[in-house]
Amino acid sequence: MRHRIKDIAQALAAEAEGDLDLAVDGAAEPQAAGPGQLALAMDPRYAEGIARGQAQAAVLWPGADWRAMGLKAAIFAPRGRLAMAGLTRLMDPGPDLAPGIHPMAVVDAGAEIGEGAAIGPFVTIGRGVRIGPDARIASHVSIAEGARIGAGALILHGARIGARVTIGDRFICQPGAVIGSDGFSFVTPEKSGVEEIRETLGSRAEIRDQSWTRIHSLGAVTIGDDVEIGANTCIDRGTIRDTVIGSGTKLDNLVHIGHNVQVGRDCLLCGQVGVAGSARIGDRVVLAGQVGVNDNIFVGDDVIAGGGTKIFTNAPAGRVLLGYPAVKMETHVEMQKALRRLPRLAARVAAMERGPGRED
Repeated sequence: MRHRIKDIAQALAAEAEGDLDLAVDGAAEPQAAGPGQLALAMDPRYAEGIARGQAQAAVLWPGADWRAMGLKAAIFAPRGRLAMAGLTRLMDPGPDLAPGIHPMAVVDAGAEIGEGAAIGPFVTIGRGVRIGPDARIASHVSIAEGARIGAGALILHGARIGARVTIGDRFICQPGAVIGSDGFSFVTPEKSGVEEIRETLGSRAEIRDQSWTRIHSLGAVTIGDDVEIGANTCIDRGTIRDTVIGSGTKLDNLVHIGHNVQVGRDCLLCGQVGVAGSARIGDRVVLAGQVGVNDNIFVGDDVIAGGGTKIFTNAPAGRVLLGYPAVKMETHVEMQKALRRLPRLAARVAAMERGPGRED
């Protein structure tokens, strides 16, 4: 699909100059852009790439001399990544799903499918499911009995939505995600070694045989509006109450949310984050890749945790964390500086212990 420069600028709420009726059919990096593509050079660092490419129009930084670059038109983006968000939304065609219900889908007679839905082949939709209008559901998705999904959902290939899961409007789910799997919850008839270690922080009276008894998950998962779930992410159902994901929250690929967890609004959880059972995450929390959150703790609003951070205790609102175990970021930086000085310090201590004139 071709887009005129003035239509793109209007979609981005950005200023544009030059031939605003010039049309492009895609976007590309400056050096790779063809004559029918929009070059993306929102920073002066990328300007020289325009000369190596063939673009006639580009998205540039404010004040750029687009005429000197040999362009016919330019769009000016004060905030490059925000412009990228609008541009990619405009140009992304989404999955190719025919409207209606594919003849190879299996939809229970008791399910309610909203107007304008597109449901692909090999989709299974269980008894009592309600799916809102304009939903798009790609092939091999399964939606179990009693699930509720709001308007405008996009659920991609092979995703699994469990029984009684409730999801709001404008939901996006990437391939292979599992929402509403059973929680990982087991108990021993007697006090387990894990319980003993939690109490003593290391010592055990004796090591004895133990066997695990399953605690079933009677709760489900509740997800708000405008939530996105990444590929192969897993969200466990609650034991009694629901696991909750707040509106506007985005989960990356390979994130695991344990049973009974509550995640607030507008959070960002990056790849390989793991949140253990019954933890509570506040609003606008950002957890970078491979962050781990202990069970039964609270992470306050607006906390930011750097990559690989392990949060074992409650984190107050607004705290910036890093390290294993998590500490304030500035404390972690000082600790790392001290760690790098340890070899020299050890050598000095050894020399002092030897005394003057002594050699090992």
